[in-house]
Amino acid sequence: MSQTTYNRALEIMGDVCIGCSHCMKVCPTEALRVSQGKAKIHVDWCIDCGECYRICPNRAIRVMDDDFKQIFNYKHRVLLVPSVFFAQFDDSIPRDKIYNIIGELGFTEVCAVEQSVDTLIDEVNEYIKRAPLPVISSFCPAVIRLIQVRFPSLVDHIMSLLPPIEITAQYYKRKFAKEGIKEGEFGIFYLTPCIAKIASVKSPVGGYTSPIHGVINMDFFYNKVYLAHKQKIPITRQIKINGELSSKGVLYPTTGGESMHIKGKTLAIDGMDNVIDFLEILENEEIEGFDFLELRACDESCAGGILSHRNRFLTAESMKKYASIIPDTHKLISDYKKYCSAVVHMDKIEPRSMVKYDRDIDAAIKKMEGARELRRLFPGIDCGACGAPSCEALAEDIVKGQAEISSCIFLRTLYEKRGEISLEEAVKIMENIWGKSRFDKKI
Repeated sequence: MSQTTYNRALEIMGDVCIGCSHCMKVCPTEALRVSQGKAKIHVDWCIDCGECYRICPNRAIRVMDDDFKQIFNYKHRVLLVPSVFFAQFDDSIPRDKIYNIIGELGFTEVCAVEQSVDTLIDEVNEYIKRAPLPVISSFCPAVIRLIQVRFPSLVDHIMSLLPPIEITAQYYKRKFAKEGIKEGEFGIFYLTPCIAKIASVKSPVGGYTSPIHGVINMDFFYNKVYLAHKQKIPITRQIKINGELSSKGVLYPTTGGESMHIKGKTLAIDGMDNVIDFLEILENEEIEGFDFLELRACDESCAGGILSHRNRFLTAESMKKYASIIPDTHKLISDYKKYCSAVVHMDKIEPRSMVKYDRDIDAAIKKMEGARELRRLFPGIDCGACGAPSCEALAEDIVKGQAEISSCIFLRTLYEKRGEISLEEAVKIMENIWGKSRFDKKI
């Protein structure tokens, strides 16, 4: 379960995990199992949404972001900062102070990620005119991966336009080239409120290679900046501030902030459960008439990002407040069109090439039929006592040789009642799933 062809952004620390199964129950793609008392990730099914990270009571899941010290490998160090980062701070802390602290921490230049939004909106409206409807936004990488894994029939509806972070990064790459700064002398880093964006930068979809050199955990960086603010560290370095931003850009990462600028009938949905419910309806062709769908995995979109420190509603309110006092456009639109018009588009996104049952089609059909028969035997209550998130998941594991039918506690009790399994054998099965220590307690 540990091998993958996709970049990972999450890792379970076995020495910390207590096998509580909380993560297993919230995973939207059933990518988690419990074995030997520890949670394990089926990484090719993982979409890096962070739901497991959010719910883990023991902090046993680690974010695999980049080492902050690597920024010093470059002479020119640019930090692409999302609007949601500034909204982590109380309004009494001025932005200039935050910019200066970012410079003191080592960056030579800072830029608003959403600068490219104004240009991207025009591209989206043109794209919708010729694309199969409804067009699904490519903004949220967790949603893209969710569709690739769980709703592959809908991948053709994902918009093949780059998200703002990549367009802004491309702008800087071309800007440095124009200034005669060589590759290797500059580093472009992204400050992320989202675990899925770490993976999307490392393993982009759509035949694209990201110019971003590293991704920094926003929760980690917020703590560094806030501590520097509280300690009133002296400002000794100059930082170049590229803060050009429109109200469109500030609100783009919030729920409805993207769809409100798209012509036609649109819908904005946030929260993983809500997104899944809607995609199931869409896949079953139970809804029609929409031109554009803004789907975001987190509640309140990026304001509720996994790596966000502040309450999501206060964060969203702060972003709206700032948007209300800045212009509706900015001065760099023509530059973005000139530098980035050729890189906005990406290749068609493909489903995840996973083997659910077997590479041989005949064997796969037999296993699928076997799983269907097993589901009829199971109680269908998805209790999770077997170490799998659902009865259906257990049936699939059994036909693939990754679990035994006796893993089901209901069937095992039946076997015990018939005398087909001894008490010692039943206990051994539970120990293999949940760990021996759970059954060594004295009562």
